[in-house]
Amino acid sequence: MSKYKIGFLLDEKDLPDHPDKELSSSFLILQECLLRNHEIYIFPIENLFLNNNIPKALAYQVKHNYFEFTKKPFNIDLNDLDIILIRQNPPINTNYIFSTHILNYVDQSKTIVINSPSGIRKCNEKLYIYNFPKLAPEGITTSNIDLIQNFLNEHNEIIVKPLDNYAGNGIFYLKKGDKNLNSILEETTNNEKTLILAQKYLNKAKYGDKRLILLGGEPVASIIRLPCKDDFRANMCKGGHLKKSEITDEDREICKTISKNLLEDGLFFVGLDIIDDKLIEINVTSPGFFIRKINPMFNIRLEKKIVDYMERLLVDCFISLGG
Repeated sequence: MSKYKIGFLLDEKDLPDHPDKELSSSFLILQECLLRNHEIYIFPIENLFLNNNIPKALAYQVKHNYFEFTKKPFNIDLNDLDIILIRQNPPINTNYIFSTHILNYVDQSKTIVINSPSGIRKCNEKLYIYNFPKLAPEGITTSNIDLIQNFLNEHNEIIVKPLDNYAGNGIFYLKKGDKNLNSILEETTNNEKTLILAQKYLNKAKYGDKRLILLGGEPVASIIRLPCKDDFRANMCKGGHLKKSEITDEDREICKTISKNLLEDGLFFVGLDIIDDKLIEINVTSPGFFIRKINPMFNIRLEKKIVDYMERLLVDCFISLGG
């Protein structure tokens, strides 16, 4: 087996000194890489920098297991890595966007970046679904409260959500006649200064949503997230829980419809959120939150499939370069 140099752009909670690091999916993926004797470097977003046109990072090298790493970060050229896995969670703020611009300077003819920095910028996780209008629920993206109220009057029940957050944060369920309507819309639109997405509420949302994990446009795992009785959101951090799920023919059709766009945009590792065969979100920043939960349900090691895929990409890249 070839030994590769792999870089992980990690969220703060995934760093070795964070008390909850072992709960993260990034931890499992990284450990799988270590089991295969790959050379691992980790760095948070604030350790990225651009030296003229050379993308670099102050990185820690991980040794043997995730609890052994260099105590002080040192300067690495990101072009010396074989592959970089972006695992930084939203919000997609200015700093996040700037980090993708730095990563765009990586020579992607020899260093693979998953997911593509320009692809992440192009794929707003809430709006990318409207590239496939037949698969998406009706929605309107605006900061205009009157337009949102008209949309609510048309559909009676809607969901409003920010465009730059994740994990169910900032999402509201609104019903026609709700006395809190104006105050919620003033808050979520920052008094009509911030764009938000309003979507038609899907009745089957009460039965949860399905998360599909895609590698190279192909579905490899599926789980249903169920909301708790006191919340409409099925996110785990909002009290939701998981239920075993299979990949259906309908799921495969959805993947077939969108995979060409995803791959053209360099989005190789993706999470789809689906309700009633409708695409709700396409997650491209750090999908795979439930690996630790899904593995025992299906008696699999999803992190193994992910690293297998990374290695196949590297082999294909090496062959295409005439290696």
